[in-house]
Amino acid sequence: MKKKVFRYLGRSANKLDYYRFRFKQRTGLLGQPRILPFRGFGNDNTAILRGLVLEDKGQQIIPESANSWHNASALFKRYISSETPRVQLRAHFQGQHKTVQTDSEGYFYLSFKVNKLAKITDPWESVRLELLDKVTYNQGPIRATGEILLSGEDNSIGVISDVDDTILVSRATNAYKKLRLMLFNNAQTRLPFEGVAAFYRALHRGYHQERFTPIFYVSSSSWKLYDMLADFCHVQNIPKGPLLLRDSRLDRFRFMASLHEGHKLAQVKTIMQMYPQKSFILIGDSGQKDPEIYREVVYRYPERVKVIYIRDVCKPHRHEEIAAIAQELKSKTGVEMLLVKNTVEAAEHAASHQWIEPDALPEIRGEQLKDQEAEDLIEA
Repeated sequence: MKKKVFRYLGRSANKLDYYRFRFKQRTGLLGQPRILPFRGFGNDNTAILRGLVLEDKGQQIIPESANSWHNASALFKRYISSETPRVQLRAHFQGQHKTVQTDSEGYFYLSFKVNKLAKITDPWESVRLELLDKVTYNQGPIRATGEILLSGEDNSIGVISDVDDTILVSRATNAYKKLRLMLFNNAQTRLPFEGVAAFYRALHRGYHQERFTPIFYVSSSSWKLYDMLADFCHVQNIPKGPLLLRDSRLDRFRFMASLHEGHKLAQVKTIMQMYPQKSFILIGDSGQKDPEIYREVVYRYPERVKVIYIRDVCKPHRHEEIAAIAQELKSKTGVEMLLVKNTVEAAEHAASHQWIEPDALPEIRGEQLKDQEAEDLIEA
């Protein structure tokens, strides 16, 4: 019954969005369209790319000096921009030319054959995109360039990381604090967890290896926040990687159970299937359901999880639940789930297993201290 209600509400919302889009288009209120490609990923044979065509509300990188209301206005613009349904795009990748149509929510999906693997020094390949349909009266050429991460079988390890309260301070367990952070901050002023950037750079470099270790970021945040999260990682010098977020159409129904868990499991499944020869380090936090989600990942993909790091962001009552999951996994599969108090604790464990270079530890310790001092100044 719940699934039927969900489908009905989803169809109704899609119709309302379409009528709103058509009204703005016919009355001349619709802004210029914009192609927003999300970072894709692929292996030796196949690559995939998703993206969104939406109304351009002029979202630019917001300066650190921006006031709270400027930040709130930018967030509002992200969510009110109209998606552009049922329009054609042309894509160019490694000599291939494909045409794709956006769905009823403005999303598009592309799959390519990989003709050549990326260089060791640069694992990213470009995808050129062009909008073929005219959406507004005064529309000029609409183009964008996407990126696809290519990682072959010559690197046998990867990292899958949560975002909220794992790399980005989000206070996801406190609705009021989370809303304040979203409304009144931007990519320049949001804080990373202490030492995370240095730790992830060390994971990305790996241990005595020529090729990089790919890092995939999985979050239940909406695709509408994609540019802000990508900018945040760039500002904080966190290694670039695909961001797998949630369709914004589900935002209206987050009150319905298991959307968070189902989304993350589906995205992890996509990554695991793309790289059947890789094993993964999984990183999350104790605030929501990461321990339970990662337990399911271990059971679905035995012998493909190296370790699970769970950042402790909760009150002590949650510790017993996570300890029970960790004990269950250790006894049944041999996979460790470590509840860590800080980044250095995880980094020291990773260094002891030769997943990062031991020489990276001093940098991680120093950055953790620096980030903690910055957070103390803000909260003082």
